[in-house]
Amino acid sequence: MKKMFINGKWVEANSSETRAIINPYNQEPIATVSEGSRGDAKLAIEAAQGAFDHGEWPHWTARDRGKKVHKIAELIERDHEELAEIESLDTGKTVIESREDMDDIASVFRYFAEIADKDGGDVIDSPIPDSTSRVIHEPVGVCGQITPWNYPLLQASWKLAPALAAGNTLVMKPSEMTPLTSIKVFELMEESGIPVGVVNLVLGPGYSVGDELSVNDNVDLISFTGGIETGKRIMQAASSNVKNLALELGGKNPNIIFADSDFETAVDQAMNAVFFHAGQICSAGTRLIVEENIHDEFVNALVDRVRNIKLGNAFEESTQMGPLISKEHLAKVISYVENGKNEGATIAVGGQKPDDSQLQDGFFYLPTVLTDCTTDMSVVQNEGFGPVITVEKFSTEEESVRLANDSIYGLAGGVFTNDIAKAERCVAKMRMGTVWINDVNLYFPQAPWGGYKQSGIGRELGKKGLEEYQETKHVYRNLHPSPVSWF
Repeated sequence: MKKMFINGKWVEANSSETRAIINPYNQEPIATVSEGSRGDAKLAIEAAQGAFDHGEWPHWTARDRGKKVHKIAELIERDHEELAEIESLDTGKTVIESREDMDDIASVFRYFAEIADKDGGDVIDSPIPDSTSRVIHEPVGVCGQITPWNYPLLQASWKLAPALAAGNTLVMKPSEMTPLTSIKVFELMEESGIPVGVVNLVLGPGYSVGDELSVNDNVDLISFTGGIETGKRIMQAASSNVKNLALELGGKNPNIIFADSDFETAVDQAMNAVFFHAGQICSAGTRLIVEENIHDEFVNALVDRVRNIKLGNAFEESTQMGPLISKEHLAKVISYVENGKNEGATIAVGGQKPDDSQLQDGFFYLPTVLTDCTTDMSVVQNEGFGPVITVEKFSTEEESVRLANDSIYGLAGGVFTNDIAKAERCVAKMRMGTVWINDVNLYFPQAPWGGYKQSGIGRELGKKGLEEYQETKHVYRNLHPSPVSWF
């Protein structure tokens, strides 16, 4: 049985409760893990607070912390294949995707290791004679981190690496559905020699473990990646002690296709935007906005290719798309498509579970294209988080941007055109945290990631991602102290 990691020890839940983790491809159990509760979360928070208030980690030099974070990257690279296989068993995504994830995860740890000691603060030219003024950065304190099920270890790395590089202590709660690679990376952090109490892992549901991280007054920062409604509840709970907040709450991301784009590339990228990991990607380009004079030709070409996507086992080389994560999520995607159909959308391809008898035990849904869509439809406005593309039409550049911005979300978007001036005009007006020109779904550790509007608060990755885990302090020094003689 897999256990939790609290105060440097692997422990069972106080309640002794457990949870079975299943493979979404065939519903077979792959592990049993401890099922923690609010009490376990409190113990982990106490351990993190003790390590921050009385331990050495926050006072290590940034260079030494960077070395430790770099060691974690080396261990991830060493166990690359094991981690990839565990991730695919846990999530159902193809092992090819999981291998790429592990490469990215190692790069994230390495990036934050390298920048840990690169910013010693700023010297300000003090306006007061005989004085100095400088700005320094210090760790926030105890960080609560809640990660999602779709990219379990990747999203964990975006939080763990900068928090450690900045000198914080932490308590992480991975999704109760996909905790296995998080457990493994905590084993690697223990092996790396991270001091006792600095990193803590509590397994369990959001309503108890996650809520305790959000409301506990000894947690100084809460970082959450997940659904918008949960994010709103966390914001309310975090007001108990005015915690620092970092929220990534998903998106409904537009992908604008102009008639002057490279046709084959745009069709190919429209598929890449959605069907990796069965569309369970916060940045998936699920809103396809196509210029009307190529709309029909584009949809026909897209449907022809979508029809040939191969579903199957994550470990079979021919598999291009795996299952959805759970029975409950499959039901949500089915309902999502049915709602769109009832509102007037046309199912051009897909729109149901596959007939293949070999896939009946898994949570599979056919890659789906919905046409005749308008922005007032629920399938266009709501995040479906499945292998579903909606298609809208536009006639002018201005209309394309207006449609793209017609959303409560603002995480990411794309523009495909060979007219670079037009592309730049569009991205200047698109209200999103990341916008791609002639590409989709790309990120790298050096660039910040996060959204506008209701897609979240704050940024992960890049220098901004490190700053999320730092407090800013102004230090003023009087070089010639003398009485003021005011009183």
